[in-house]
Amino acid sequence: MGMQIGSGSASADPEVMIEMNMTPLIDVMLVLIIMLIITIPIQNHAVNLNMPQGPSNPPKNEPVVVNIDVDFDGTVSWNGVAVNPAELDVKLAAAAAQPDQPEIHLRPVAVVPYKSVAAVMAAAQRLNVTKIGMVGNEQFLK
Repeated sequence: MGMQIGSGSASADPEVMIEMNMTPLIDVMLVLIIMLIITIPIQNHAVNLNMPQGPSNPPKNEPVVVNIDVDFDGTVSWNGVAVNPAELDVKLAAAAAQPDQPEIHLRPVAVVPYKSVAAVMAAAQRLNVTKIGMVGNEQFLK
């Protein structure tokens, strides 16, 4: 608002209240913001990857797969044969010592306590087994 006349009696001189006109200031600020937005360079969100060229070499032979099952009571089986923790350590150490480590599929039952599965994973990590993964146990999911 440019000027506002205060209320008063008819006999008194009206008071003039002067306020700063904000419209031009807001217009200038909007123009500056639009100019800033227009002049900002477009950001490319591309990640450059060095991908291999040509066909890949297929594996020479199929990997050896070892199944470690952990039952609901914490019983550990190596390819279907029950093992105690000492035997498991020996078998994991032998697998880790091979130049081409076998794939170890850890298949816990859905209701097994986590500490039993964590003990097997900790033993594998301690013995430098690098090819280990969790696999769903289909026989217990039905």
